[in-house]
Amino acid sequence: MRHNKGFNHLGRQEGHRDAMLSNMATSLILHKRISTTVAKAKALKMYVEPLITKSKVDSTHSRRVVFSYLQNKESVSELFREIAAKVANRPGGYTRILKTGTRVGDSAEMCIIELVDFNTNYSQGANEAAKKTTTRRRRSSAKKADNAVVADAVEVKEESPAAADENQEAKAE
Repeated sequence: MRHNKGFNHLGRQEGHRDAMLSNMATSLILHKRISTTVAKAKALKMYVEPLITKSKVDSTHSRRVVFSYLQNKESVSELFREIAAKVANRPGGYTRILKTGTRVGDSAEMCIIELVDFNTNYSQGANEAAKKTTTRRRRSSAKKADNAVVADAVEVKEESPAAADENQEAKAE
C-alpha cells in the first residue's frame, strides 16, 4: 500500500526518474518553457521550485547543492545569473502549467510548463485587464428616442430662412 507517499513515481525506477527530472529541469531553465505531459509537469514543478528558491542566495554551497541536482554547469549559471535576479522578490510559485489538450498517439494530457516571470505576453495581458476597469453600458431606448428627436430638430434648425429663400428661388426658375 502507498499510504502517505507524497510524489508520483511516473512508472519509472528511482534512477531513471531522477535523471529525467534533472534533464527536464535543465531544459526548463535554459529554454524558460517546455511542453510535456501534465503528470511530468507536476512532478517537475515539485523538483525545480526548491532549486529556484535555493538560487536566491548566491553562495558556493547553494551552487553546489543545485549542481548536485541538475548536473549541468550552463543551467546552474543561468539559474543563478538570470532567473534568480527576476524572482528575487517572489515568495514562491515560479512556474505555471498551461494545459494544451491531449496527445494524438495515446491521448495523454499535454501541457506547457513555463517560468512565470519570463512570459511577457501572458503577464502583459493580465496587467492590461487589471488596468481597464471601465464597463460598457447599453443606452436605454428612451435615450435613443430623445436623441432622435434632438437630431431631427438640429436638421430643421440648420435650414436657415436665407437658405429657404434660395430654395424657393431655385424652384421658381
